[in-house]
Amino acid sequence: MDADFKAQLDQERTKVEDAFDFLGCKVGRGTYGHVYKAKKKDGNDTRDYALKQIEGAGLSTSACREISLLRELKHINVITLQRVFLSHADRRVFLLFDFAEHDLWHIIKFHRSAKQNKKTVICARGMVKSLLYQILAGIHYLHSNWILHRDLKPANILVMGEGPERGRVKIADMGFARLFNSPLKPMADLDPVVVTFWYRAPELLLGARHYTKAIDIWAIGCIFAELLTYEPIFHCKQEDIKTSTPYHHDQLDRIFSVMSFPADKEWEDMKRMPEYIRLSKEFKKSNYANCSLSKYMEKHNIRSDSRAFQLLTRLLTIDPIKRLSALDAMNDLYFKEDPRPSDDVFDSTPIPYPKREFITDDDNSDAAAHVPKTEPAVVVKTEASSVLLTQQQSSHVTHSQQQPPNVHIKQQPQQQQQQQQHNIVQQTHAQQIKLLQQHSSGQPPEKKLRVSGTYTSGDPSNYEYQRNPNQQQQQQQQQQQQQQIYQRF
Repeated sequence: MDADFKAQLDQERTKVEDAFDFLGCKVGRGTYGHVYKAKKKDGNDTRDYALKQIEGAGLSTSACREISLLRELKHINVITLQRVFLSHADRRVFLLFDFAEHDLWHIIKFHRSAKQNKKTVICARGMVKSLLYQILAGIHYLHSNWILHRDLKPANILVMGEGPERGRVKIADMGFARLFNSPLKPMADLDPVVVTFWYRAPELLLGARHYTKAIDIWAIGCIFAELLTYEPIFHCKQEDIKTSTPYHHDQLDRIFSVMSFPADKEWEDMKRMPEYIRLSKEFKKSNYANCSLSKYMEKHNIRSDSRAFQLLTRLLTIDPIKRLSALDAMNDLYFKEDPRPSDDVFDSTPIPYPKREFITDDDNSDAAAHVPKTEPAVVVKTEASSVLLTQQQSSHVTHSQQQPPNVHIKQQPQQQQQQQQHNIVQQTHAQQIKLLQQHSSGQPPEKKLRVSGTYTSGDPSNYEYQRNPNQQQQQQQQQQQQQQIYQRF
């Protein structure tokens, strides 16, 4: 791109710091990045907004999915993406949303604490029913548009506070969402492990190669049970270790301890699951003979003859084929008895839950997060591989400054680093386009595009691209041709 034209674009582009006040107003942090409560600086708009800063430098696969999907979606129970801000100087990405004052994780935690302290929380009588109905409505919209959420849990279910959308449920965090209308590969090949494991369906734990909308329904059933009891129904003490193996012994044990080991007639396809042989060796059906969902729920004062329990059993059906769809669940008799679900889950009663508090990070301050990096790295993460494109301009930058998390660079002797100082690590435009097209189709590259150098780690899909000095003149000619093409438009 022409340098003058690029400078002009940078001047015309609205910067997030110029448009919003948000420094020192962090309300959330996770593996996704940071969330800030923000207000517009112009003073004409007094609404609160949520600014989600994507973790790392550049656009990850998760961020690309979330942006591309949310730009096409519009439903009252799905979070709305207002705008995307790109900061080219330090390669930061911000997503702008309407601000939600509450989420189910904080609401359930508040009720659990009140229950332990024997305090009464005054809330709408049909609040749980309204929450569940709106969650199902949002998921039905996603499933109708061939989208799986794949990460439903209380923290990702937002509830709007005081304002025009008071008490409205918003399904958020679409970073794991994926279209499933015509997958080029089995879902398990592209993403072996999905869904936080307390809410992970049995077919996922048993290594199902193909999974359906039923995995989202199972997660909704887990959330429903948690709303009724204020306890995660399939709570597993073992830490959720991030591996590529979906099988999780302790999580399966927890499911069977609540629901009993499934009989052959309950899930006929269980024997066809990839991990069934391992399951049969590690589990004995007789150990769970006295377990049942009704016994578990009755301990929490939920009667087995209630409409709520009957709907719960249909959402937590062990066989994914027999599990309810979101639309069928919305038409369940549970929602037709009083009190009926309402658009405002608080049903005009005072909101008993505290507002979000600002948080600080001990290791990373807000000021440090906004310091531009001298030598950013561009990470192009794809389903088939993660290709690292480094733009090396100075030899005085540390390893931590060069790379975002989870990227490892092979250490080289100091003399080699100085000798390679001018070998800019870069791909040609044609190579980048070809590689991205292949990755977008779900296929691995036809051939390795490594010009020279060695693999950066044990994963052969991570390359250290190096340009030969003899190719520099050819590269410049190609760039000049590209600039002439761009100027025509």
